[in-house]
Amino acid sequence: MIQSVQAFPLRAPLAESYGWARGKASVREALLVQLIADDGTEGWGECAGPPAVLAAAVTAFFGPLLIGQDPLGTEPLWDRLWQAALPHGRRGVLIGALSGLDIALWDLKGKLLGQSVSTLLGGRTRERMPCYTTGLYFREGPESERIPRMLIEARKAVEGGARALLVQIGRSLAADIALARALRKEFPDIPFAAEAHGSYDVPEAAIICRALAEHGFTALSDPLAAEPVTAWARLAVQTGLPLSVGRYEQTRWAFEALLATQSIGTFQVNPAWCGGLSEAQKIRTVASAHGVNVVPRSPGTQLNLAASLHFLASDIRHPGRIELRPPLLETDSLEDPLREIFAECIEIEDGLATVPSAPGLGVTVNKTLLGNYAL
Repeated sequence: MIQSVQAFPLRAPLAESYGWARGKASVREALLVQLIADDGTEGWGECAGPPAVLAAAVTAFFGPLLIGQDPLGTEPLWDRLWQAALPHGRRGVLIGALSGLDIALWDLKGKLLGQSVSTLLGGRTRERMPCYTTGLYFREGPESERIPRMLIEARKAVEGGARALLVQIGRSLAADIALARALRKEFPDIPFAAEAHGSYDVPEAAIICRALAEHGFTALSDPLAAEPVTAWARLAVQTGLPLSVGRYEQTRWAFEALLATQSIGTFQVNPAWCGGLSEAQKIRTVASAHGVNVVPRSPGTQLNLAASLHFLASDIRHPGRIELRPPLLETDSLEDPLREIFAECIEIEDGLATVPSAPGLGVTVNKTLLGNYAL
């Protein structure tokens, strides 16, 4: 039985701030969740969102609903938490908190059964996953140094083994097009995609889609704000560039509404936000019925990275041809002081991430170091 539910809000200052189309940050923050069974076994998860708010939702709102429950019952426990959240927040912070608890339940379940999470998710189809790097964030400094600095960062990622790069755009049409042109000139054979963080309206997004396609970009993520979803259909008819969406969405019902637009090339799910691994699986099933593939986004710590890796490792791609290109695991190029709290991390070498075979998620939190970053 579940004996304890704890939350650990963390904050780590960065040596240099970074930005994107709709904000910037000078710290890395995280909310880790710990579940302890009555035999002392621990399960760990991670929530995306504001740590202090999420901590209250985890411990005060959802915690009492988990105490005394069977940790092996991931499905009924997810529904128990979902039913409690329905009157107050079918989207937002409560579902973010539910997500981290669900990941922790899968980690705990794996440890209790002696199985890796990818095995429990249905069985792994791959032992190693190729990675792409999310980077090229906005930095402070003279405008004349902006693109040269990004080219240096891109070179470092490629030399480190990244199989593709996800580039941050959304600053302005002129700046984005100039960056795309410079990247393609410097790296003629590297796959590039772009992330716009919902910063464009439909006419602007159509222009940037055409420009990116001209420079050989493979996809554009989140060019439009989340609402209205009908805007995606209006954009899709104006561009042939595949559109990706979903990193800000939660639950299968939100993704089903996006499917109805018949305009999305790929869904992106963040296990620490979308509803956890339990819900990510359901989103994948709903999407597959419409011929849409699902890939995870894994911002945050090693816990969300591990959850995303296990999710990808249990994926079955359709239509299933012999020479099918495997999906890529997201990694990022940002400074990460929180990495030191993990005694065991995901192993990445030459751009390939090894799927942990240890019970649970396969990453281990060093609890003695958590206090170094406590809010």
